[in-house]
Amino acid sequence: MRALLIIDMLKDFIEPDGKLSCGPAGEEIVPFVKALLDEFRAKGEPVLFIADSHLPADKEFDMFPEHCLQGSPGGEIVAELAPREGERVIYKRRYSAFFGTDLDLTLRELGAAELVLAGVCTNICILYTAADARMRGYRVIVFPEAVASFDSHAHAFALEQMKDVLHVEVKPGHLRAG
Repeated sequence: MRALLIIDMLKDFIEPDGKLSCGPAGEEIVPFVKALLDEFRAKGEPVLFIADSHLPADKEFDMFPEHCLQGSPGGEIVAELAPREGERVIYKRRYSAFFGTDLDLTLRELGAAELVLAGVCTNICILYTAADARMRGYRVIVFPEAVASFDSHAHAFALEQMKDVLHVEVKPGHLRAG
């Protein structure tokens, strides 16, 4: 079984006035991510939303501007991708969606062996989640049209690392995830 992980499609990353906006690159992936979301929902396949959720004194703010504070509007999932009742949101405080969360347990309970990753930032949360997923034995698929970063060079590098080092299936040009 496969599952869709929608990672950090949050107002602070996607909206133009977000505190750590990916800019146009982030906005441009919303329709593709929405198409993936619609496909998974139509097939009754699991969808998990992963959301950055920081405390005010989080050490990550030594590296990046303050963003996605717990309970803040910037930490909300963008309206176009809003979870439906019963869809799970997993909150994280670090790059990998697996670190310090029950994501692995949740996926194993669902019987998911294949993960489709979508969201931001390609070179940070997508890359580290992909690495942790591969270390745990999951098959991972990434559509370049479903991920973005505020740094186009880092985005391209991360896609190459995922493909060449982690053996993630990077599948450009598809509107279907399977």
